[in-house]
Amino acid sequence: MSGASRAAANVAPIALSMGDPAGIAAEITARAWRALNATGPAFFAVADPEHLSAAGDAPISVISEPSEAVGAFPSALPVIPERLPVRPQPAAPAPENAAPVIRSIERAVGFAMSGAASAIVTPPISKKALYDGADFPYPGHTEFLAALGGVDRSVMMLASDELRVVPVTIHIPLAQVPAALTSDLIVETGRIVAAALRRDFGVEAPRLAVAGLNPHAGEGGAMGRQDIEVVAPAVDRLRAEGVDIVGPLPADTMFHAAARARYDAALCMYHDQALIPIKTLAFDRGVNVTLGLPFIRTSPDHGVAYDIAGHGKADPTSMIEAIKLAARLAANRAAA
Repeated sequence: MSGASRAAANVAPIALSMGDPAGIAAEITARAWRALNATGPAFFAVADPEHLSAAGDAPISVISEPSEAVGAFPSALPVIPERLPVRPQPAAPAPENAAPVIRSIERAVGFAMSGAASAIVTPPISKKALYDGADFPYPGHTEFLAALGGVDRSVMMLASDELRVVPVTIHIPLAQVPAALTSDLIVETGRIVAAALRRDFGVEAPRLAVAGLNPHAGEGGAMGRQDIEVVAPAVDRLRAEGVDIVGPLPADTMFHAAARARYDAALCMYHDQALIPIKTLAFDRGVNVTLGLPFIRTSPDHGVAYDIAGHGKADPTSMIEAIKLAARLAANRAAA
């Protein structure tokens, strides 16, 4: 065994949860294995082996412990079984399958918390399917993972080679954003982002740029006073704490190449202000990263894709990038 192979064998594999069985999760998991089985990083799925084999068309190696995954990975997709009571049908989620999907996430987190897995990657879920089929009290993946990790708040980052963005407010109507946006929320988000850039992304001196809420960052109050009264004070507080930060900046001039070269992550005030630029620049390669957790979590930056489930059209690129990024972040966190 080469030195590189021995080193790889000593790294804990990445745990993948099941994702929505009626969506494209099994397809992109299997295709990610086909893309990475010769090179790594090694991963295993907590999922139904029969469903993965049928929907994903990959050889399966049923394992009982994460430690078995690295040896099995070159020749088959390692799977720790989490059986589904109802055979999944594309685009037709079965309520009976909701509980195993939730258990799959819980078990993957447990492996990461114990150190048996170096990180977790979560294929997309349907929140409605979990609401309909189980007592799932969380707005989504991110809040559930924060609860499992024992943290009060986590932060969503969308990351690619071209751009990292963080929406300060996330899945709320645009009309509710001004009331939800507070200086404290921006400061808390900035702290989490700066710490994660240092620890997980290996950025020694993180630079943050903060978008204004209003057009032209409010233009001196002519287009709204939130940037003067809410955003700017938060930037001042973070700067006083030693964060290298600028803003509020007009969002329409923040995302061209020269502007992106001046910061390591952009804090945006609402969902689309963050996601439109990154999906324009890296639609297939963006990765969802949850910051502030006691474990590494990444996810493909797309949904369950019921419209193409079962048709063999699912693009695994974002899943592959999520797995690769999880491995890099885990290595950086271990080194830190």
